[in-house]
Amino acid sequence: ITHPTTSSFSVDQNSKSDNNKHDYYYYNSGGFFSFSLRMAAYESIEEIEMDAEERMSKSVSSVDTTLATIRTGRANASMLDRVQVIYYGASTALNQMAAISVPNSQQLQIQPYDKTALVDIEKAIIESDLGLTPNNDGDVIRINIPSLTEDRRKEMLKQCKALGEDGKVAIRNVRRDCVDSVKKMEKASTVSEDQSKDGLDAMQKLTDQYIKEIESNVAKKEKEVMTV
Repeated sequence: ITHPTTSSFSVDQNSKSDNNKHDYYYYNSGGFFSFSLRMAAYESIEEIEMDAEERMSKSVSSVDTTLATIRTGRANASMLDRVQVIYYGASTALNQMAAISVPNSQQLQIQPYDKTALVDIEKAIIESDLGLTPNNDGDVIRINIPSLTEDRRKEMLKQCKALGEDGKVAIRNVRRDCVDSVKKMEKASTVSEDQSKDGLDAMQKLTDQYIKEIESNVAKKEKEVMTV
């Protein structure tokens, strides 16, 4: 199965999914994205359909999670989800080492569980690609969320579109994988021609359903980005 061109691609063989699957992760300009690949043979058309739905759903969830980190003109704690802090020599997610709150629509407040991490957190935010300026008062970090410039909005829109395309490619990859499995079962006479046709129709319906969901979610995020 092919996958989108990325700057980083890896497999987690210790993931919590069942032993017949591996979860794959890649990173692009939009953030981390994941999808699963089947590693064992199917025993029925129904099993293929269930597996396809599960994997397509995971792809949609990955898109939604990363969309939430894309900046709009309003404060949202999830926009810091991708910030990694070098803490005692290890890269740690900011949301795992601090409480992040939204005092008002234009401000974020970060209360670290360990105050000695304040400077490290401040540095990580500055070095991120979010374009945010943290204010460290020695107890908490406050971030005022500026209105997006027109150029910045266009950049955010490109990220939304790219992320949506990545998600749709992942879903089509699942479809292709499952369609191949259905055809192999028919060739081996494990299922009838009619059963094979029904299975292929089901794959297409699932593909259309989840691609439509991604397109809807991306359009919603684009609207948020363009709202002044």
